Amino acid sequence: MQIDLVAALDIGGTKIAGALVDGTGALLVRARRATPPQGDAEAVMAAVDGVLADLMASGAWARVHSLGIGSAGPVDAAAGTVSPVNVPGWRGFPLVERVARTIGGLPVTLVGDGVAMTAAEHWRGAARGYDNALCLVVSTGVGGGLVLGGALHPGPTGNAGHIGHISVDLDGDVCPCGARGCVERIASGPNIARRALAAGWRPGPDGDDTAAAVAAAARSGDPVAAASYERAAQALAAGIAATATLVEIDIAVIGGGVAGAGEVLFAPLRRSLRDYATLSFVDGLTVAPAVMGADAGLVGAAAAALAARVPSQAVVG
Repeated sequence: MQIDLVAALDIGGTKIAGALVDGTGALLVRARRATPPQGDAEAVMAAVDGVLADLMASGAWARVHSLGIGSAGPVDAAAGTVSPVNVPGWRGFPLVERVARTIGGLPVTLVGDGVAMTAAEHWRGAARGYDNALCLVVSTGVGGGLVLGGALHPGPTGNAGHIGHISVDLDGDVCPCGARGCVERIASGPNIARRALAAGWRPGPDGDDTAAAVAAAARSGDPVAAASYERAAQALAAGIAATATLVEIDIAVIGGGVAGAGEVLFAPLRRSLRDYATLSFVDGLTVAPAVMGADAGLVGAAAAALAARVPSQAVVG
């Protein structure tokens, strides 16, 4: 039997991707534009409209019943607006209204990119089969989302599960968000590299001073590089344990560029988690790497739209 499709948008600071997604999570039609660097609001929206035009030109568009958007944040799903830190032209931009206008009034669901990644991992990835999960994106920032009771839990504004701004060091550095000692301020890629450089680590002849280079040095036995990842892992463990204690999650799934460090991150993370997740109802918490990769934003945006269409049901495949 032919099934309906969902359209999906994945909006970030460097690219705007779109797809038509079927009920199994397969991406049938794709489109993509670069996000205009330093573009004003209308220039960025023109790129979104270009992606939508490509999707709408497909013969499969007639089967589309709704559209999901996963956007860099902050987002406000209740208001339908976005203010992505990495898209300076959009501040309080009415994205849902504008997209709905372009696609002829079909229902539009907006979530943050961390929530979209969570929806993807729960539907088709590492969190599949778990009723209660936290999924994290650890990259230039630290975001996340929650699955509770078998269903995506985006919260009123689409930002629930934003673990990056849980404070885990009460007297720590001031975070750009204004708080102190946030998980993001300790565990994000740029902060891993910053801390390693401040402690005396130096990049190799190629001058690469990213978190990936720090991870490579840690694998080679550099104690300063390893210590920076251990500190990041400790911060992540404290944030994960706090979340698990609050809402009783069964699994924490970690994706994003920093997760590419592999056991350089995951080994100390699991050790630290034993120090923080100590109560009987959280001490069996599983930690796993994400598996959906670059398609997570699109698959997750589609899943969020499907969940919004039938809010009493989880999206399963």
